[in-house]
This record gives sequence, structure tokens and C-alpha cells, in this order.
Amino acid sequence: MLFTHSIYLQGRHAACSLITWFAISLWLGVACGAHAQTFTLSGRVIIQGEAPLETPKVALVGSELVAEVNEAGDFRLRGVPRGSQTIAAFCLGKQTAQLTLEVNGDKAGLELVIGDIENLLDDIQVDGKAGDSFSVSRLRSVENFGIYDGRKSEVVLLKEMVVNTATNNARQVYSRITGLNIWESDQTGLQLGIGGRGLSPNRTSNFNVRQNGYDISADALGYPESYYTPPVEALEKIEVVRGAASLQYGTQFGGMLNFRFRRGREDTKISLVSRQSAGAWGYFGSFNSLEGKVGKLRYYTFFQHKQGNGYRPNSGFSAQNGYVSLDYSFNEKFSSSLELTKMKYLTQQAGGLTDRQFQEDPRRSFRDRNWFEVDWNLGALTFTYKFSDKTQLNTRNFALLASRQSIGNLERINVADFGEERTLIAGDFRNFGNETRFLHWYQLGDEINTLLVGTRAYLGTTTAQQGLGSRGSDPDFRYLNPGNLENSDYIFPNRNYAVFAENIFNLSPKLSLTPGLRVENIQTFAEGYYKQFVFDGAGNTIVENRFDEELERKRSFLLFGLGTSYRKSESMEFYGNFSQNYRAINFSDLRINNPNLRIDPNIADETGYTADLGVKGFKGETFNYEVTLFYLRYFGKIGQVLRTDSVLFNDYRYRTNIADARNIGIEAFGEVSLMDLLQRKQADLKWTFFSNLSIIDARYIRTDDTSIRNKQVEMVPPFTAKLGTTLRYRSFSFSGQYSYVAEHFSDASNAILTATAVEGLIPSYAVTDITAMYQWKSFSLEASINNLFNERYFTRRADAYPGPGIIPADGRGFYTTLQFTF
Repeated sequence: MLFTHSIYLQGRHAACSLITWFAISLWLGVACGAHAQTFTLSGRVIIQGEAPLETPKVALVGSELVAEVNEAGDFRLRGVPRGSQTIAAFCLGKQTAQLTLEVNGDKAGLELVIGDIENLLDDIQVDGKAGDSFSVSRLRSVENFGIYDGRKSEVVLLKEMVVNTATNNARQVYSRITGLNIWESDQTGLQLGIGGRGLSPNRTSNFNVRQNGYDISADALGYPESYYTPPVEALEKIEVVRGAASLQYGTQFGGMLNFRFRRGREDTKISLVSRQSAGAWGYFGSFNSLEGKVGKLRYYTFFQHKQGNGYRPNSGFSAQNGYVSLDYSFNEKFSSSLELTKMKYLTQQAGGLTDRQFQEDPRRSFRDRNWFEVDWNLGALTFTYKFSDKTQLNTRNFALLASRQSIGNLERINVADFGEERTLIAGDFRNFGNETRFLHWYQLGDEINTLLVGTRAYLGTTTAQQGLGSRGSDPDFRYLNPGNLENSDYIFPNRNYAVFAENIFNLSPKLSLTPGLRVENIQTFAEGYYKQFVFDGAGNTIVENRFDEELERKRSFLLFGLGTSYRKSESMEFYGNFSQNYRAINFSDLRINNPNLRIDPNIADETGYTADLGVKGFKGETFNYEVTLFYLRYFGKIGQVLRTDSVLFNDYRYRTNIADARNIGIEAFGEVSLMDLLQRKQADLKWTFFSNLSIIDARYIRTDDTSIRNKQVEMVPPFTAKLGTTLRYRSFSFSGQYSYVAEHFSDASNAILTATAVEGLIPSYAVTDITAMYQWKSFSLEASINNLFNERYFTRRADAYPGPGIIPADGRGFYTTLQFTF
């Protein structure tokens, strides 16, 4: 307890220091940015062809500086910083005209000419985009057939980051995303475990996970977990959407996570990128891609292989991942894309540790017979048709054929493995879905409004089997009695049909209102059997009961969301939103036999809502910030509470609708360009600093169970902080990052310590990473050190695979990558 109390005091001291530091940094950034010297550009916009549908605007490219154009065509753009700048004139249904000039004082008499075009959407981004020096941006109000006005969205721009991408290091890649809790218990990013705003990180199951806009999880309804994670080396950006905007993607509380792949270069017919990586504990990775454009066909493809021995004994792995993307434009109005993804990996799992074992040596392993295998196959076919410059249609068809298999000893880690038959759990996933979206711009009064209407049809079928496997130590995924499994054998068909609509009502140039509706129909079924056994004192079976059952649950409901945005100026926006949420239970959860976990057979769906209130903005390329206050409310939250077996008196987790709960918190992000702040901007030198803070208070409320009333919700760190800096000088880049996570609990009972180590405190920890990169012509060399100071820590206590027990995070590791581009 003294040790725990010491950690708690250290955590509070670190939290206070970091909050003070952030407040000072925020004040300095705003104050200094406000006094930076700026100038005014003025001139005229000449409109060719037919009269436009809206009033033209002139904007400074790469910022939110926007000026209106009056009836005579004159404009005046204020607040333009010194240096080489590009301004653009644009309006609905017209070309975008650009002018690049050197700004060292006020300039007048500028002229921009815009003419007719058919294509509405161009590449000039002036809404919600920070300067190119920053590694985090935001989605525009309308982008990729989605509406995000008045909502919180975050976009990780990977080309602006200097991080270890070869190992998919989530701690570094997602460092700029606010409010995340990250599980670090995986082999070099094979699986991603993140949760936002107090939601469980378990295989990212509280997010709707997508790649290029379509689902990639096992079964969005019956088993919404992600065993496949796209390689960061192949990504252009990562999009995270919270609040009411997530209604476009489902009913979940967490929001949407979307991986955007590179699409292929348009300026060459073929380009090759080859990356070879090596690192700690026998790690080797090879990533090779081809891209280009031939005629109307644009393509991107890659193959990745990685293998290693792992940080602990019995934790080796081997993985292969391939991807092909073909984009074809039939004409200016009609285009399509085809994508195929294949991922397969095999990993040995070292098992968990008790608290004492972890303190003695976190690299120990007491399980050498546990294995896990995944085979993931994705396909997507997308069509886009532009009826006019105001009306577009997009339809996405996607399918998944996948499987996961695990074999090993699931007994508590404080029970020795005597080499008996292992538990084999297998799941197969077969699903198909279609999402169709209709996007239309129309004029109402003096403003242009946007309507989005969409439909979703999803058919998923999951099979889940559990029985006895071999006594050996190898990855033998064969049942001993495949026709009569010892535990369970089920099929779970799931059906989902939905219609959703959102509309941006621009009430004025500064104020907008965006209501949204989603009508949802969910049908979940289960058919199969499970067995129960009664044993005598010697462990022999005296009674075996088999229970055959057919279950179904159908529900239809309406969800509502509302967002509002007020743009006080070109560089500051206030927003607020509210959205109802719903999460269906998973029948597949009910029929897994685990000695460390039991599930309430009467467990029910979760309902609730989320709300945001925030401010965001930036000052040119000097300062980028966002602060959000959020509230998340659960009714009948599903959680895990500590119980004791009445016969053997063993502790176990009990999963049920524990109580109502509420999560309230504040998220703050700021990134500053130090050279711009000091007014010493140099073309070959960029130096940025970022701060990402989150404070969350999550409690169980409205319950008759006094053991958990007002207790902290599990898996919710009350305070997290990510600080970092990136320096770029000519061909050299360097980044450093510090991550701090406060102590929190693994179950609703807020247990401090248990013999099985499945429940207990997760102590606070702080981790530092550094990465350096040097580029010379077509070659680049990257080197990184993860966990620089070799912190001993863990992020989770597992009740099953890859445990049970404490799963230690990796210690200090060195990695290097050599890249060739041809």
C-alpha cells in the first residue's frame, strides 16, 4: 500500500506540473502569435462565364484566413504573415484561382480570375486545416461523403511525423489524439488496442474501425473486435471522429476510426519504395510497395513481412500483409475503386504474471504452450458518380472472410501448467455490407447548405467453437473431438439495416446547425450448444450436461444527433454537439468458458448519449489548438466486477450490466511552431512542440450494489499527458516524446490486488521515445529507441489471452530502417 500511495503522489505531482506547463505554453503561443507582424492583401476577383451560386471567397492556402468578395468583386484579406504565401479565390461551381507572392508589406491591386468547371470538389483545403508544419489536422465540414461540421475530428498526418512506423508503435502514432487509453500488450502492432474517453481499449471494439471508409472488424454487431491493423508504413493519414458525427457510422459510443491508405502517385507510371528494418529481440521487417498511374488507372500495392522473438520468452511471431488498390476513372463523372487485403500471422503468447512475479522480473514467462493465429481477407468495391457539380452518389460494397484461433492454458497464472489438454477456441467470420451515400449542395436564402442521406445493409455470420486441443507445445489448431466439442459450438447470424441523414444549415457565414437522424434495425441470432460439468473432489467428471438452444433478439430504434458551429473569426471556431448511442450485446460473449470470467445470462444492451463542447483554431503556421469538454452517459453499462466462487473460493470477473455510469472530462491539445513563434522562420528549419492532456472522472452511479456505487469505472486513467517535439533541419529530422498515464483500476470493484492478478491496480507509468531520420537523395535512414529509460510497467490485466494476469509492456528497444525510393 505504501508503494501504491507513493505512485499516486508522484502521479498527482506530475499531473499538476504538466497542467501548469501546458497553461503557460498555451498562453505564450496565443500571446506571441497575436503580436506576430501581419499584412493586408487587397484586389479584385474576376468571374468568367455564368454567375456563381454563392458569393466568392478569397483564402490564404494552408490557413483559415478567409475574406468575402463584395458585389464589385473587391476583397481585402487581413492578417497575412510575412514570407512566400499563396492565396486562392473560389466559389461553388467555379474554378479555383491561385496566386503566389512574396509578402513583406501590404499589397493592393491583386487580380484573380475564376471560370466555369464541372467538378465541384478541388484540392484546396481552407476549412479546418492547420499549417503544413503540424502533424494533426481536422476533417473539413464535408469530406469523403461525410459531414463533420460542428463535430470533433482529428487527423494524424503521418508524413509530418517522425515516429517508429516499422513496428506500428501505437504510443507514438496516436500521441496527438486526445483522450486515448492504449493497451501495449501486442507484438509490434499486430493488433491495436485503443479506447477513447474512458471506454475499454480491448481490440478497439468501442470504435467503428474502417479502412478507406469501410468496415474491417470481425463482425460489427456480433463481434466488433479488430484482429487486423493496417501497417502504418502504408498509410497517408488516420482519421478519428467523435460525438454526433459518428452517427453516420453506427450507434457505438466511441466514434469512428478510419485508416486512409496511400492512393498512388499521379506523376509517374511506376515508383518503388523498399524499407528494411531490424531491431531488438530479433526483429526484422520488410515493407515493399509499388505505385503510379497508367492512363486512367491509378494503383497502389504493397507486401509486408515481419518477424521477431519478442520481449519475453515464448513470444515469437511471424506476420505477412498484402494489399492492392486500383482506382479507375471512366470519365469526369464516373469512377470506381477495387481493394483487396490479406493478412496472416502466428504468434506465441508468453502468458500473464502475478504482481510479485512482475516485480521480480517482468520478462519471465510461465506459459510455453499458448499460440494465436489470425487469417484476415478483405475486399471492397466502390463506385462514385457525379450527377452535377452539386449532386454526387457513392456506394461501397465490402466483404470479410476471416478466422482467429487460439490454443493454450487458460488457467489462472498462479496455477502450474501440468501439460494437460489445452483449450482451443476458434472463430470464423463471414460478412458482407453495403453503404450508399447521396450528397447534395443546395441554396437556401443567401447560404449554401449540404444534405447527406445514406443507407446501410450488413449481413454477418460468426461461428464460435471451444473444445480440447492437444497436450503438445506446438501451434496445433485441431480439436481432439471435432464432432462433439467439450465446451460449445455456435453459429451467430447477424443482420443490420439502417438509414441516416444529416444536413448542414448555414444560418449565416459564421453560424451553422447540423441535425442528424439514424433509424436502426438490429437482428442477432444464436444457434448451438454448450456443456456443463460436475466434478468430484479428485477432478473426475461425474455429470455432463449438454444444453441446445436457439436465441434471437430483434430491435428497431431511432437515434438523434445535433451539432452546431460558430466561427468567431477565421482562426477560431466554437462547437457543440449531442448524440444518442446504443450498443447491442454480443451473443458470442455468452458462450465462452473461461475460469477467470463468468457472464450474466441476462445481460442486456447498453444505451446512453455523448455530448461535446469545444473550441479549436490556429494562428497561421504558428499555433494549432483544440480544447474539448465532453460528457458520456451510460444506462445499464456493461462492465466487470470482482466475485468469489462459493465452492473453491477463487476470485473471478463477472460481466453484467453493472450500473448507470457517467464519464466527464476535458481534452486539450496544442502544437506550436517555435521558429514562427520567435519570428525567425527559415525555409530549411522547422521546430514544433506539442502537448496533449486529458482529465477524466468516470464513476458508477444509480446502483443498488454498494460495493461499486461511486467507484471509478475500470480502464479509465484519470489523467494522461503526451508531450513531444519534432525538429527538421534540411535532410535531418528528430523527434522526442514523453507519455504519462496515471494509475487506474481493471475492474468496477476497484480492487488493489488479487492472487490471480486478473484484477487489481494498474500503476502509473511514464515512457520516453526518440526517433531520428536522415534523407539523402533516394535513400533514408531511420533509427529509434522505444522506452528510452527502460521503464517497467504494464497497461492491462488480461482475463484470457494473452494472459491471464499482468501483461508486461516492452522494455527498451532499438530499431533501425533503411529505405530506398526509385
